[in-house]
Amino acid sequence: MSLNAYITEETIEGSEDGPLAGRTVAVKDNISTEGVRTTCGSKMLADYVPPYDATVVERLKDAGATVPGKTNMDEFGMGTTTETSYFGPTRNPVDEDRVPGGSSGGSAAAVAAGDADLALGSDTGGSIRCPAAFCGVVGIKPTYGLVSRYGLVAYANSLEQIGPIAPTVEEAAELLDVVAGPDENDGTTREEGADTDFAAAAEGDVDGLTVGVPTELVEGAEDGVVETFEAALEDLRSRGATVEEVALPSAEYAVAAYYVIAMSEASSNLARFDGVRYGHSGGFDGNWNESFAEARSEGFGDEVKRRILLGTYALSAGYHDKYYKQAQEARAWVKRDFDDAFADVDVLASPTMPILPPELGESLDDPLKMYLADANTTPVNLANLPAISVPAGEADGLPVGLQLVGPAFGEETIVNAAAAVEQA
Repeated sequence: MSLNAYITEETIEGSEDGPLAGRTVAVKDNISTEGVRTTCGSKMLADYVPPYDATVVERLKDAGATVPGKTNMDEFGMGTTTETSYFGPTRNPVDEDRVPGGSSGGSAAAVAAGDADLALGSDTGGSIRCPAAFCGVVGIKPTYGLVSRYGLVAYANSLEQIGPIAPTVEEAAELLDVVAGPDENDGTTREEGADTDFAAAAEGDVDGLTVGVPTELVEGAEDGVVETFEAALEDLRSRGATVEEVALPSAEYAVAAYYVIAMSEASSNLARFDGVRYGHSGGFDGNWNESFAEARSEGFGDEVKRRILLGTYALSAGYHDKYYKQAQEARAWVKRDFDDAFADVDVLASPTMPILPPELGESLDDPLKMYLADANTTPVNLANLPAISVPAGEADGLPVGLQLVGPAFGEETIVNAAAAVEQA
């Protein structure tokens, strides 16, 4: 049975030498590739061929990597299962009747199935970590500003980051070494971490490390997930780490704040796809208003339409202060809670996802349930912090991921801690 992990299987060759020479790196289909279709999993961009490479793609090519194709994704990155793609769902290689997670599900599935050595995804509210957890691989969401977003088709600019997916922690860190660093084309990139050797940090020496466990991110998880997570914590203790409970009171409001902000930014970013400036036109007759409406109605899927409508409502006159402004205040609260926690601990640990991979079709009829599944990942994006998902074991024969969160530009610390989980 085909996993449907790729949308476009067109090889992009890199240089003849470099740290990734001889290795394949699949690229999520919202990252621009010169001369190769970049669809964002949408009918709206089904035939779009970019005239330029994203900065991360340029760096892959310079490092000698071969890109075997563009991977399937939830349409415009909106989803947690890779089922909202115009090109059909991707299947989880661990259990083909289940979802691979999303929105970078194609990238994670390709790596888990061995169809690519490594992959790039993007993470707006957990879209690298979720599929990494569901497919039993490693995924890193870098600190906001560590990796250039130039060439990433925007969903929610203030939240999203490009990051690596790989079979092991060290390989994920090696890919991060290649793509990280400032970029003159992206004013949000920073100098911090530019000269760091992330792969060298994958030692697994956690003796003396203090691991904080936010109780709010554990209480709502399924029993099998919690048991596997706690077993992984015991492994860390046995290797010399100290584990203690911490509080993140704002976590209760993080999902709601995240979706208000993300949908609002999506409403603004996707306004350009009207069939005239960008995207599917459909050749409709009538005045511009009718033509735009027809093009967007036909070009976008249900989940994208839902988020555009909700985002437009949140930004509208009379509701901006009630929803968007309050969401930004909640975001600041989340950031303060993380800062307070990191005053006492080195890293924070939680289950990556509170649930096991759902069966295909299970989440589509209940969008709210799908949104709530992001409870453990969205706070990290609101605070613009780095996080990694590493396999912690299995429950009912399905992968369970452990999420480690670090302070800003603390990738070395979370890579080291994740390597300890992996070794155990």
